[in-house]
Order: sequence, then C-alpha cells, then structure tokens
Amino acid sequence: MRVLVTGAFGFIGTAVGRRLALAGHDVVAVTSRPLGAVPAPLFPCRVVRADLREEGSVRAALADARPDAVCHLAGLGEVRESFEHPEEYHAVNAGGTKTLLDALTATAAGTRFVFASSVAVYGVPERQPVTEDAPLLPTSPYGESKVATEQAIQAAAASGAIGAACLRIFNAAGAVAGGAGGADTNLSRVIPKALAVAAGQAGRVEVNGDGSAVRDFVHVDDVASAFLLALENGCLPGRAPAYNVGATAASVAEILAVTGEVTGRPIPVVRNPPRNEPRVLISDHTRIGDELGWSPARSALREIVADAWAAVSRT
Repeated sequence: MRVLVTGAFGFIGTAVGRRLALAGHDVVAVTSRPLGAVPAPLFPCRVVRADLREEGSVRAALADARPDAVCHLAGLGEVRESFEHPEEYHAVNAGGTKTLLDALTATAAGTRFVFASSVAVYGVPERQPVTEDAPLLPTSPYGESKVATEQAIQAAAASGAIGAACLRIFNAAGAVAGGAGGADTNLSRVIPKALAVAAGQAGRVEVNGDGSAVRDFVHVDDVASAFLLALENGCLPGRAPAYNVGATAASVAEILAVTGEVTGRPIPVVRNPPRNEPRVLISDHTRIGDELGWSPARSALREIVADAWAAVSRT
C-alpha cells in the first residue's frame, strides 16, 4: 500500500514510518516544514509538504501522493502547554484532522485511516486497568482535542468514507533499531528527562511525592507494530474502533532505579510536594491482542530504557 504518514518526523512517526517501510509499504512522509529544512529520513520515503490547517495544501498533497491509507500522527502533544493555548490545540488537532478527513472524502474515499490517539482521552478513570469502554472524561484541552478528533473519525467512518482505527497510546518510550532511531527529546517525560540527567544534559529529575505513582509504558517500536497491524488487519469499511496500546506498569521510582542501573550513572532527584494526580493509570490492552493479534515484544522496562539510552548516547 501507499501510506501517507503525517507527523512522520516526530518520535513515534519515525518508528511508524520505519515499520511500514520494512513491511514493504510505499511511505509518503508529510511535513509542514519547508522541504529544504526537513532532516534526512531514517527510512525510505518520499516527502511532501502540507499544513493540516491549510485545506489547499492538504488537497494538493493527497492529489500528489494518491494514498491507499493514512497513518495520522501530526498534531500538538503537550498536556501542560494545552492549558495555555487551548484554542490552538483544538484548531490543530481536531480542526486539522477534520480538514484531512474532508479532503480524503473528496479525493480518496475508502481510504484506511489509523489515528494516534492518547490515554489522555480517559482523564482520571475510576477503574484500573483501563479498558476502551471506560468513559471519555478528559481533564486537559489536549485530551479534549483527542476526543473531538476520534469523534470526527467515527463520523467519517459511519458515513462509509473511511475504515479507521484509533490507537490510544499510553506512554511511548525507547528508540527503534537498537538506538539507530531518534531519541525522544521531550524532557517533560520521565524517561527522557532521567536519561538527559544521566548524559549530563540536565541537572536533576523533579519527582512529585515519593515517586510511587504508576504509569503504563510501551516501547515505541511496539507502538509502530500496532500501527502496522491496524493498517493491514483493521480499518474495516464503516468502522473506527479504539484500541489501547500499553504494555508495562512502572512507578517513577522504578524508572529512576532502572535508569541508574542501565547507564551506570547517578540520577539526582529533587522531591516536590505530591500533586493531585492519579496514583495508578495502566492499560488493559486485551482488545488489540484479540482483534489484531498485537502483543508487546520490546516493552520490558529495562529494554525500553536501554534502547532510549543508546539513542541518547549517539546524539
């Protein structure tokens, strides 16, 4: 298949593009940057420019690429920042996706469509592990924009315009190809921050409370395999199911301990007062295993940290 990948130069997008190319798909990477400013791709692909907020450029990119499928990963992704710029998050994430869906409906009806959604759609679920049937009660503008995007995708699928899947990704980490892939540079996330401290690129890790809060982590290459399976085995016409993509529960304290062991370096910590946040937030990923045959292959915590460290060490 010819697969259009939006956000193809981001952390997860790079892993997805690589997986698709290794599986023999023809990848067309979309960027909003001028083509001369695009870094060398880490996988074979053709690059086209389009800004999801510009209908004309989206239609031109689709006319040029003529895709059989779309993996949609472009968008804004900072929870804290979304409180400062809620309108922008809605315009880019939900509005940009609506522009893409409208253009697909007009020019390439029947396209397969896989969307990178987020655990943020759940907010603070009452029950753990979280299943896909949990109420969608986001607590941030970022989460709200993801819910609105899923609803737009479901409406497009119900009309028969696309067959889709929404992958609700928990905390993607690690790096692809044993360190040859790009590192996650978002230091608001605990694993990248801990590794930056180990590499001498940051001074310390700030921890809320005692570090006992538990979150769900999944290797970015396992996320990419979920995209591939959803693309090839899901995306049935008229449907847009949601799937949790998570794998390994770990506390902040466990992550810091493993990071110190893997890197052989101290991880200085500053403890802040506890925050009002969920103590546990982990996924039930039974559905994606049962329906698409997905299972995490590289998501043991030590492998996640080791692969991410290999990528950081090469930068």
